[in-house]
Amino acid sequence: MKMSNEKSSAWKSPTRSRSDMSTASGTRTFKVSVEGNIASGKSTFLDYFNLSPDVEVRTEPVEKWRNLHGHNMLALLYKDPTRWALSLQTYVQLTMLQMHTKPHERPITIMERSIFSARHCFVENLYHSGKMPTPEYIVLDEWYQWLVANTDVHVDLIVYLRTRPEVCLARMYERDRKEENKVPLAYLNGLHELHENWLVRQVTVKPPAPVLVLDANSNMSDMEHVMEEYREKIMGRS
Repeated sequence: MKMSNEKSSAWKSPTRSRSDMSTASGTRTFKVSVEGNIASGKSTFLDYFNLSPDVEVRTEPVEKWRNLHGHNMLALLYKDPTRWALSLQTYVQLTMLQMHTKPHERPITIMERSIFSARHCFVENLYHSGKMPTPEYIVLDEWYQWLVANTDVHVDLIVYLRTRPEVCLARMYERDRKEENKVPLAYLNGLHELHENWLVRQVTVKPPAPVLVLDANSNMSDMEHVMEEYREKIMGRS
Protein backbone atom coordinates (compact mmCIF):
# COMPACT_ATOMS: atom_id res chain seq x y z
CA MET A 1 0.00 0.00 0.00
CA LYS A 2 1.35 3.43 -0.88
CA MET A 3 0.23 6.96 -1.20
CA SER A 4 -1.25 7.71 -4.61
CA ASN A 5 1.15 9.65 -6.84
CA GLU A 6 -1.81 11.53 -8.25
CA LYS A 7 -2.39 13.36 -4.97
CA SER A 8 0.91 13.24 -3.12
CA SER A 9 2.15 16.56 -4.49
CA ALA A 10 -1.24 18.24 -4.14
CA TRP A 11 -1.84 17.32 -0.53
CA LYS A 12 -1.37 20.09 1.99
CA SER A 13 -1.51 20.18 5.76
CA PRO A 14 -5.04 20.79 7.03
CA THR A 15 -5.78 23.97 8.89
CA ARG A 16 -8.09 24.35 11.83
CA SER A 17 -11.04 26.71 11.79
CA ARG A 18 -13.71 28.13 14.03
CA SER A 19 -15.67 24.91 13.46
CA ASP A 20 -13.18 22.77 15.41
CA MET A 21 -15.02 21.12 18.28
CA SER A 22 -13.77 21.14 21.86
CA THR A 23 -13.43 18.06 24.01
CA ALA A 24 -14.99 17.72 27.43
CA SER A 25 -11.72 18.99 28.91
CA GLY A 26 -11.80 22.13 26.76
CA THR A 27 -8.99 21.19 24.35
CA ARG A 28 -9.41 21.32 20.59
CA THR A 29 -10.37 18.26 18.57
CA PHE A 30 -8.90 17.39 15.16
CA LYS A 31 -11.58 15.70 13.07
CA VAL A 32 -10.85 13.18 10.30
CA SER A 33 -13.29 11.34 8.04
CA VAL A 34 -12.18 8.10 6.42
CA GLU A 35 -13.84 7.68 3.04
CA GLY A 36 -13.97 4.87 0.52
CA ASN A 37 -16.06 2.32 -1.28
CA ILE A 38 -17.78 -0.58 0.46
CA ALA A 39 -15.08 -2.94 1.84
CA SER A 40 -12.27 -0.53 0.97
CA GLY A 41 -10.40 -1.18 4.22
CA LYS A 42 -11.95 1.37 6.56
CA SER A 43 -12.32 -1.07 9.47
CA THR A 44 -8.62 -1.98 9.27
CA PHE A 45 -7.75 1.71 9.26
CA LEU A 46 -9.95 2.47 12.26
CA ASP A 47 -8.68 -0.54 14.22
CA TYR A 48 -5.12 0.66 13.73
CA PHE A 49 -5.73 4.18 15.05
CA ASN A 50 -8.07 3.00 17.79
CA LEU A 51 -4.98 1.84 19.69
CA SER A 52 -3.89 5.44 20.28
CA PRO A 53 -5.00 7.03 23.58
CA ASP A 54 -5.39 10.38 21.79
CA VAL A 55 -7.87 9.07 19.21
CA GLU A 56 -11.61 8.63 19.51
CA VAL A 57 -12.87 6.32 16.74
CA ARG A 58 -16.45 6.62 15.52
CA THR A 59 -17.64 3.76 13.37
CA GLU A 60 -20.33 4.04 10.74
CA PRO A 61 -23.69 3.39 12.48
CA VAL A 62 -24.46 0.30 10.39
CA GLU A 63 -26.15 -1.52 13.26
CA LYS A 64 -28.70 1.28 13.53
CA TRP A 65 -29.46 0.88 9.83
CA ARG A 66 -29.82 -2.87 10.29
CA ASN A 67 -32.16 -2.56 13.25
CA LEU A 68 -34.50 0.44 13.32
CA HIS A 69 -37.06 -0.74 15.87
CA GLY A 70 -36.80 -4.22 14.40
CA HIS A 71 -36.62 -3.15 10.74
CA ASN A 72 -33.47 -3.85 8.71
CA MET A 73 -33.38 -0.75 6.54
CA LEU A 74 -30.15 -1.78 4.85
CA ALA A 75 -31.61 -5.11 3.76
CA LEU A 76 -34.77 -3.37 2.52
CA LEU A 77 -32.66 -1.04 0.38
CA TYR A 78 -30.76 -3.88 -1.27
CA LYS A 79 -34.00 -5.81 -1.81
CA ASP A 80 -35.99 -2.95 -3.33
CA PRO A 81 -33.85 0.20 -3.73
CA THR A 82 -36.49 2.24 -5.56
CA ARG A 83 -38.97 1.75 -2.73
CA TRP A 84 -36.57 2.23 0.19
CA ALA A 85 -33.81 4.59 -1.02
CA LEU A 86 -35.32 7.75 0.45
CA SER A 87 -36.23 6.08 3.74
CA LEU A 88 -32.77 4.64 4.33
CA GLN A 89 -30.85 7.71 3.17
CA THR A 90 -32.98 9.98 5.34
CA TYR A 91 -32.05 7.82 8.33
CA VAL A 92 -28.40 7.64 7.22
CA GLN A 93 -28.31 11.43 7.08
CA LEU A 94 -29.73 11.65 10.61
CA THR A 95 -27.33 9.09 12.10
CA MET A 96 -24.35 10.67 10.36
CA LEU A 97 -25.36 14.04 11.76
CA GLN A 98 -25.48 12.47 15.22
CA MET A 99 -22.00 11.03 14.68
CA HIS A 100 -20.62 14.44 13.64
CA THR A 101 -22.16 16.39 16.51
CA LYS A 102 -21.70 13.99 19.43
CA PRO A 103 -19.47 15.62 22.11
CA HIS A 104 -15.81 14.72 21.72
CA GLU A 105 -13.80 13.07 24.46
CA ARG A 106 -10.29 13.05 22.97
CA PRO A 107 -8.10 15.49 21.01
CA ILE A 108 -8.43 13.52 17.73
CA THR A 109 -11.65 12.09 16.29
CA ILE A 110 -11.54 9.69 13.33
CA MET A 111 -14.92 8.93 11.76
CA GLU A 112 -15.90 6.17 9.36
CA ARG A 113 -17.38 8.10 6.45
CA SER A 114 -19.36 11.32 6.90
CA ILE A 115 -22.54 13.16 6.06
CA PHE A 116 -20.66 14.41 2.97
CA SER A 117 -19.99 11.01 1.39
CA ALA A 118 -23.52 9.89 2.25
CA ARG A 119 -24.78 12.74 0.07
CA HIS A 120 -22.17 13.02 -2.68
CA CYS A 121 -21.55 9.31 -3.24
CA PHE A 122 -24.37 7.11 -1.99
CA VAL A 123 -27.36 9.38 -2.60
CA GLU A 124 -25.88 10.46 -5.92
CA ASN A 125 -25.41 6.84 -6.97
CA LEU A 126 -29.03 5.99 -6.19
CA TYR A 127 -30.25 9.02 -8.11
CA HIS A 128 -28.10 8.55 -11.22
CA SER A 129 -28.87 4.84 -11.38
CA GLY A 130 -32.59 5.62 -11.48
CA LYS A 131 -33.31 4.19 -8.02
CA MET A 132 -34.32 7.52 -6.47
CA PRO A 133 -36.93 9.71 -8.20
CA THR A 134 -36.05 13.35 -8.76
CA PRO A 135 -38.54 14.82 -6.23
CA GLU A 136 -37.18 12.55 -3.46
CA TYR A 137 -33.62 13.44 -4.42
CA ILE A 138 -34.44 17.15 -4.20
CA VAL A 139 -36.10 16.79 -0.79
CA LEU A 140 -33.10 14.91 0.58
CA ASP A 141 -30.70 17.48 -0.85
CA GLU A 142 -32.69 20.35 0.66
CA TRP A 143 -32.33 18.71 4.06
CA TYR A 144 -28.60 18.14 3.47
CA GLN A 145 -27.96 21.74 2.42
CA TRP A 146 -29.75 23.05 5.51
CA LEU A 147 -27.86 20.74 7.85
CA VAL A 148 -24.46 21.65 6.40
CA ALA A 149 -25.28 25.36 6.63
CA ASN A 150 -26.76 25.30 10.14
CA THR A 151 -24.94 22.59 12.10
CA ASP A 152 -21.27 21.90 12.79
CA VAL A 153 -20.31 18.98 10.58
CA HIS A 154 -16.83 20.29 9.90
CA VAL A 155 -13.91 17.94 9.25
CA ASP A 156 -10.22 18.91 9.13
CA LEU A 157 -8.98 16.10 6.90
CA ILE A 158 -10.39 13.47 4.57
CA VAL A 159 -8.48 10.21 4.14
CA TYR A 160 -9.60 8.46 0.97
CA LEU A 161 -8.86 4.74 0.86
CA ARG A 162 -8.65 4.27 -2.88
CA THR A 163 -9.52 0.68 -3.75
CA ARG A 164 -10.37 -1.02 -7.03
CA PRO A 165 -14.00 -2.20 -7.18
CA GLU A 166 -12.87 -5.77 -7.92
CA VAL A 167 -10.85 -5.80 -4.68
CA CYS A 168 -13.84 -4.45 -2.75
CA LEU A 169 -16.09 -7.16 -4.17
CA ALA A 170 -13.66 -9.90 -3.13
CA ARG A 171 -13.49 -8.48 0.38
CA MET A 172 -17.27 -8.30 0.55
CA TYR A 173 -17.52 -11.99 -0.28
CA GLU A 174 -14.89 -12.74 2.34
CA ARG A 175 -16.63 -10.89 5.19
CA ASP A 176 -20.00 -12.38 4.14
CA ARG A 177 -22.40 -9.73 5.46
CA LYS A 178 -25.84 -11.08 4.57
CA GLU A 179 -27.22 -7.78 3.23
CA GLU A 180 -24.36 -7.59 0.72
CA ASN A 181 -24.40 -11.09 -0.73
CA LYS A 182 -26.05 -9.98 -3.98
CA VAL A 183 -24.34 -6.63 -4.50
CA PRO A 184 -23.14 -6.53 -8.15
CA LEU A 185 -19.79 -5.24 -9.33
CA ALA A 186 -21.62 -2.53 -11.31
CA TYR A 187 -22.85 -1.01 -8.04
CA LEU A 188 -19.30 -0.81 -6.69
CA ASN A 189 -18.07 0.62 -10.00
CA GLY A 190 -20.63 3.41 -9.74
CA LEU A 191 -19.63 4.25 -6.18
CA HIS A 192 -15.95 4.17 -7.12
CA GLU A 193 -16.44 6.72 -9.91
CA LEU A 194 -18.39 9.01 -7.59
CA HIS A 195 -15.63 8.89 -4.99
CA GLU A 196 -13.06 9.61 -7.71
CA ASN A 197 -15.07 12.55 -9.06
CA TRP A 198 -15.52 14.00 -5.60
CA LEU A 199 -12.15 13.40 -3.92
CA VAL A 200 -9.59 12.96 -6.72
CA ARG A 201 -10.81 14.78 -9.83
CA GLN A 202 -12.92 17.17 -7.73
CA VAL A 203 -15.25 17.85 -10.66
CA THR A 204 -18.59 17.55 -8.85
CA VAL A 205 -18.28 19.50 -5.61
CA LYS A 206 -15.24 20.67 -3.70
CA PRO A 207 -14.38 18.43 -0.71
CA PRO A 208 -14.93 20.15 2.65
CA ALA A 209 -11.33 19.52 3.76
CA PRO A 210 -7.89 18.62 2.35
CA VAL A 211 -7.75 15.07 0.95
CA LEU A 212 -5.08 12.46 1.60
CA VAL A 213 -5.38 9.65 -0.97
CA LEU A 214 -4.01 6.23 0.01
CA ASP A 215 -3.80 3.14 -2.16
CA ALA A 216 -5.75 0.54 -0.17
CA ASN A 217 -5.55 -2.39 -2.58
CA SER A 218 -2.79 -4.15 -0.66
CA ASN A 219 -2.94 -6.59 2.23
CA MET A 220 -3.27 -5.64 5.89
CA SER A 221 0.46 -5.70 6.57
CA ASP A 222 1.19 -3.23 3.78
CA MET A 223 -1.70 -1.02 4.91
CA GLU A 224 -0.26 -0.82 8.41
CA HIS A 225 3.11 0.32 7.06
CA VAL A 226 1.51 3.19 5.15
CA MET A 227 -0.72 4.19 8.05
CA GLU A 228 2.38 4.40 10.21
CA GLU A 229 4.20 6.41 7.53
CA TYR A 230 1.40 9.01 7.37
CA ARG A 231 0.41 8.78 11.01
CA GLU A 232 1.47 12.31 11.95
CA LYS A 233 -0.42 13.87 9.02
CA ILE A 234 -3.51 11.81 9.72
CA MET A 235 -3.45 12.91 13.35
CA GLY A 236 -3.03 16.58 12.41
CA ARG A 237 0.51 16.92 13.72
CA SER A 238 2.32 17.87 10.52
